Formats: sequence, C-alpha cells, structure tokens
Amino acid sequence: MAADGYVAPVVAPGGVGAKDRILVTANELFYHEGIRAVGVDRLISESRVTKATFYKHFGAKDTLIVGYINARHETVRTQLTELAASESTAEDALQAIVDNIVEQTHSRRFRGCAFINAAAEFPDSHHVVREVVSAHRDWYTAFMADLFRQVGHPMPGDAADEFMLLRDGAMSGSYASDPIAASAAMQRCVARLLNESHA
Repeated sequence: MAADGYVAPVVAPGGVGAKDRILVTANELFYHEGIRAVGVDRLISESRVTKATFYKHFGAKDTLIVGYINARHETVRTQLTELAASESTAEDALQAIVDNIVEQTHSRRFRGCAFINAAAEFPDSHHVVREVVSAHRDWYTAFMADLFRQVGHPMPGDAADEFMLLRDGAMSGSYASDPIAASAAMQRCVARLLNESHA
C-alpha cells in the first residue's frame, strides 16, 4: 500500500489505455478533492480523452465512481493479502498492517480513508456506492478476523470489529488533527488486543 495516503487502481499490463487513464485520473481527483466536487468535464480533460471515449467506457459518472471504489478494493485486497503472506506469523502480519496504516496516516498527501470519505458523500445507505463500500469493509473485517483467529484470540470476530474501529479512528483522527497521537493510540489498543490472545 502506498505511503502517500492513497491507493492507485491496478493498471492493466501493457500500458495505460484510455479506460485505465480515466480510472487513474479519477483515483487522484476523487481522493484528494472529493467525488462530488469533480465534474465529468474535468475528468475528461485531465484524462486526455474525448467525451465519446469517456461515455463509451463508463456511460455515466456513477459508473466511474463504482469503478474507482472497486479498483481501490481490489488493490487493498491484493496488497493486504501479499503483506500478510510475506510475514512468518499472523502476529507479525497484524503488526505489519498496523505499521502500514501508521505510514499512510503520516504522509503529507493523506486525506483519510477513501472508503469512509466515499460513504460520507452518499447518505443513502442503499446507493450502489455505499453497497460497494460496505462489501469492502465486510471483506476487510473478515480478513482481520482470520488473522486474530490465527494468533489465538478467544473472540476473533470481536477483535476484528475493534480493530476496524481503531483503524477508522486512527485514519479520521490523523487527517482531522494529530496523526502522531491518533496512530499511537491505535498501536496501544492493538497491542492490548494481541495481549488478549496470549492470556
């Protein structure tokens, strides 16, 4: 996961075609400026595509928004899976994930969690964007529950829920206020969750 505070969508091998270029542009603008603040004309201009090309690939802005969120989910899923697999134990994997979150929150380009930001822009809980965000968070929570299960936590599902709350708080608190204090608080609380696994 990039340390610059946002995750770039996976680009297809063989170069950046028009569709990928639009996604990369959307990823940059939506994350740093907000989804609703960025209009289609600007996306077209900064992607260096024609209006016809944009609508050929996405049809409407909402389709691109869903593509943006899905691309982020796939990148996070791939990177967290690879990060966990690179560590020798589940506890080391948990610590590596925490360290990665801290690294993100301390970046100058960090603007909070892209999924929480997206959810905040779409108040209707039945909107497709909210559904994609919810599916991402369900996956993330299940992934963390499996790691807590591997370290022997007596209630891995509860531990995963608490971890997500800590992650959300660290990301929101880091962006809104003091990243050092927010990330340190998360690290202390995760250490307590791990201690529960050794009790």
